Amino acid sequence: MKKFLGLVFLWVSIAMGNAQEFKYGISGGIHKTSIVGIHDYSEGKFGGNLGFFANFTLVENDVWDSAWLYLEPRIEYSMQGENANPPQGYQKFHNDYVAMSVNLKYFFHKGNLKRDVFIFAGPRFEYLVREHRDGPPNYAMFEGMEDTITKFNYGVTFGTGLKISQQWEATLRYDWGFKEVYPDYTHKHTFNRLLSLGFNYYISSNW
Repeated sequence: MKKFLGLVFLWVSIAMGNAQEFKYGISGGIHKTSIVGIHDYSEGKFGGNLGFFANFTLVENDVWDSAWLYLEPRIEYSMQGENANPPQGYQKFHNDYVAMSVNLKYFFHKGNLKRDVFIFAGPRFEYLVREHRDGPPNYAMFEGMEDTITKFNYGVTFGTGLKISQQWEATLRYDWGFKEVYPDYTHKHTFNRLLSLGFNYYISSNW
């Protein structure tokens, strides 16, 4: 894993060094998140995310704002977890992460005419910074299976977006974790998943 992360950061550094132009801003959104395969009567959980991002051009920009391929590193605070409503009472599982993703962002285009619609995808890394549980305990058959929770997680993020103005973009994205949240849970696999409706607001650029 350390070698993989090293290669990712090396690739990002090279791409940023070769980028012709860049712009940066803040991002945010609301999402519904859940943990696959865990907690009967699951309802998922609504939360929010807030972070920072940058766009570095990866293709030549002959005409102002005509670049159609970008590298987009992003870091955010993401409130995730799970809610369940079993017979013994309502349960809330709050898992907050500091997350980083490194996306390729592609605008549909024809020559220098860049469309307003784009797609993006890339690896995502999460580190658990807060865990809190409310409600009654789980079934006795699951006792001890959720005592250990994975701190560092990784997965993939992908989605689509729409450029609204020079400063605003709307996005719809889906995240899927590859590492089990509860490694001792033997009943099913437990992966983070998240569906988010968000925005990008550009603060500044070097154009």
